[in-house]
Amino acid sequence: MTQLILIRHGETVWNAQQRLQGHSDIALNAQGLEQAAALARALAHETIDAVIASDLLRARQTAQQIADQCGLSLQQIPSLRERCYGAFEGLTYAEIAARYPAEYAAWQRRDIDSVMPAGERQAESFFQFNQRVLGALYACGARHRGQTIVVVAHGGVLECAYRAAHALPLAEPRQFSVLNASINRFVIDGDTLQLRAWGEIGHLAGRVMNKLI
Repeated sequence: MTQLILIRHGETVWNAQQRLQGHSDIALNAQGLEQAAALARALAHETIDAVIASDLLRARQTAQQIADQCGLSLQQIPSLRERCYGAFEGLTYAEIAARYPAEYAAWQRRDIDSVMPAGERQAESFFQFNQRVLGALYACGARHRGQTIVVVAHGGVLECAYRAAHALPLAEPRQFSVLNASINRFVIDGDTLQLRAWGEIGHLAGRVMNKLI
């Protein structure tokens, strides 16, 4: 089995503005950089064998501080990226609802096969995204069997892992929070995920946190 410490990246300006990021490559803001430093301090005394991140900047910036603290090289895996939202990226929920009412409605009723309009990039359905993410996480587990790994990714990635661990249907409304820079602990056993702890945020005491609910 592989011990997985799964982390959502620190805050960005778009997080603070409630704008969808998807594959848009947005950097951490000052708050996010503080959160990343707090994460590195919180994990400094744990035995970590590998630090892995999505190749998007906000995840890499968060993970790099942890890797530096651990004296490890940072591994980047593009398949750990956030879901691609196509034309929705860069917009707030209100802006999406106004510009794309039918597509917004399908998204909100959790049609897992619906695809947003294409923007700079082609969007993907939630079903496609979930398959990509779980495949990437299980591959990480197989490469680091018997080790403890940190994976820094995105809110959607954490959602997929939580759903897999609890066998929650993809179409079921989300009723759990996904916090920036939270620590979430899983065990990867082959192609299954077991949740050990969710939403550790003690290291962020006194810091503002954005969440996806």
